[in-house]
Amino acid sequence: MESPANIKPLTSLRFFAAIWVVMFHYWPHLAVTGTPALVAKGYLGVECFFVLSGFILCHVYLPAFEARRFKFGDFIWARIARIYPLHIATLVAIGLMAGAALAAGMPVDSDVLSLPALPANLAMVQAWGLSPVAGWNHPSWSISAEWFAYLTFPVFAIATIALRRRPAVAVAGALTLLAILYVGFERITGFPLTRATISWGALRIVPCFVLGCALYLAWRGGAADRRKALAGAAFFGCAALVCAQFGAPDMLTVSAFGGLIISLAQVSKAGGRLGSHPFFVYLGEISYAVYMVCIPWELLFVNLAANTLHLQSKQLPLPLWLFFVVTLVPLSAIAHHLIERPARDRIKLWRSAPHSHKLEIAHAG
Repeated sequence: MESPANIKPLTSLRFFAAIWVVMFHYWPHLAVTGTPALVAKGYLGVECFFVLSGFILCHVYLPAFEARRFKFGDFIWARIARIYPLHIATLVAIGLMAGAALAAGMPVDSDVLSLPALPANLAMVQAWGLSPVAGWNHPSWSISAEWFAYLTFPVFAIATIALRRRPAVAVAGALTLLAILYVGFERITGFPLTRATISWGALRIVPCFVLGCALYLAWRGGAADRRKALAGAAFFGCAALVCAQFGAPDMLTVSAFGGLIISLAQVSKAGGRLGSHPFFVYLGEISYAVYMVCIPWELLFVNLAANTLHLQSKQLPLPLWLFFVVTLVPLSAIAHHLIERPARDRIKLWRSAPHSHKLEIAHAG
């Protein structure tokens, strides 16, 4: 069966990964004692994004790379159009809010408006060890890691193509790399690679991205059986949740993400509808905005609520916390439609404009 151009279940999965990260950041503001183990592992939602990124970029661009039609300039321009406008918009929003807070006499963490960290954030290299502190919109460290993967994509593509006839070897090698980096990094640094952000974020994406590339090879070369794919999605989805809930090594949870991703892609290839409902696909489409807006909204809402209600601990009662969480989605939709999407389309148009002008001249001649 022919592979679908748009793998809708994977788009939907992006939203759930984003919400997992949001819960990781937002739960401490709920006036309850303790954090559920599953929520405490919410940082692994980033790993899910990274594996998805490798899989999807190979799905979109590897055929052109194999056919020697891949244009690196066009690829990078499309990636910039995808991530940069909202990155800059949220960075500016953080700066404006922090400036307003200072003007109102409210305390602001000095790292938030760190001028030494600003150049790295503007260049999206803050996760390459080039930023002195985790300033501005902190979740954008993962966008910096993605930018590293984009710039080095030809290297990943060449390695993936070399193993295109041996997808099982590619997957086994990716899982081996994952285990080596996770174990070795923690032994050397004393903390898990899955908790690296500013200093080692660029390295953090590598094993996940490699796994995504390898899984793509296995997926495109295999037959799709709907029942087996649905069973696989259920098994690996549950496995990821169980691993996270019961404190299994992060590499096991990330491996389960890989199984879930290829199973959902198989469901799509077999014509299944799991994860393809337009509502969930739309939520997946705005997931980047959810991820990027969550911290600016947290800073604004929690601080206003704490000052208005005189909450010393910045912990919110349940009804207010639920409002805080739920309103993130429409705010993200607004950011998607007013900033992310139109800016992306305009930037892509700038790239194509010279080519279109040449065509007009040619037709006129």
